[in-house]
Amino acid sequence: MCGRYTVTPPAAALEARFEATFASPSAPTYNAAPSQQLPVILNTDPGRIQLVQWGLLPGWVKDVQKAPRPINARAETLTEKPSFRTLLQRRRALVLADSFYEWQVTDHGKVPHRILLNSQEPFAFAGLWDEWLDRETGEVRPTFTIITTAPNSLMEPIHNRMPVLLPDRHAELAWLDDGAGLAAHQELLRPYAADAMREYVVSTLVNSPAHNEPAVLAPAA
Repeated sequence: MCGRYTVTPPAAALEARFEATFASPSAPTYNAAPSQQLPVILNTDPGRIQLVQWGLLPGWVKDVQKAPRPINARAETLTEKPSFRTLLQRRRALVLADSFYEWQVTDHGKVPHRILLNSQEPFAFAGLWDEWLDRETGEVRPTFTIITTAPNSLMEPIHNRMPVLLPDRHAELAWLDDGAGLAAHQELLRPYAADAMREYVVSTLVNSPAHNEPAVLAPAA
């Protein structure tokens, strides 16, 4: 799964990298967690970076209090679930990031790792989004989920899943392209090349979303 990640580059750097403009200012995030408003690019508005809540609330939900809000969706079963299949066809997103965290189960407890590209450049997770309409207030709530896949050789010793990192700008644009077709979109949902990534152990500061500062990124002592 993917339950925490980072978006540390300044807004101007993200705008240049993803050829899009922030709809509203966004500060760096060192410990992004579910329920937070985080920067994404929606297929319906590829020139704009929006802050959207992490944790999918589908438009068809009636009871918000009881509805599950999945933070991840498995690439292998997207087309088997009607709600995800529809979003795969109509509502895809780039979830902006520059690293993610995963916890390795060991005999001494869970050990947090930070995983990033060798280049340390920002990248995009493949995501799905939807929006829910509050019929009482008229408020529209957009939300997103991150797609996961099987681990590559770097991730396999750490966890049995990893988020889908789109490999390059061409893949990002293809993911947003409504004309690409379902098969082309599914083809993008693969593990990222292990030799282009690195990881290191971080301290347990990351265990709490309350710790959202550069110290979270430091290697464990």
